[in-house]
Amino acid sequence: MELEINQQSSANSPNEQTFERYATQFKALSDARRLKLMHELTLKGEVCVCDLSSIMDLPQSKLSYHLKLLMDAELITRTKHGTWHYYQLNEETVNHLLSPELCCLFRPSR
Repeated sequence: MELEINQQSSANSPNEQTFERYATQFKALSDARRLKLMHELTLKGEVCVCDLSSIMDLPQSKLSYHLKLLMDAELITRTKHGTWHYYQLNEETVNHLLSPELCCLFRPSR
């Protein structure tokens, strides 16, 4: 019976890939400019990259760097309309980061 319980909890344990994904996401969240960028996307919804540069008061090269980190972490998404790229918050990923499921990884079961 005890062996069966241990095998079951191992099957439900997060794997290395899960921890790597969270590390990437938290690294992306560890910068005030990226948090502000995500906040702006939360307020405005889908925003053109041309508008984000002035909203964030960042040159295009720095803005692109921050957008890439957020995209790599799957915290934002990008769509193309004509010649312009539009960014929006990936609500599913953000909600998952704020969910009890993630918190349970760091709380001992009782």
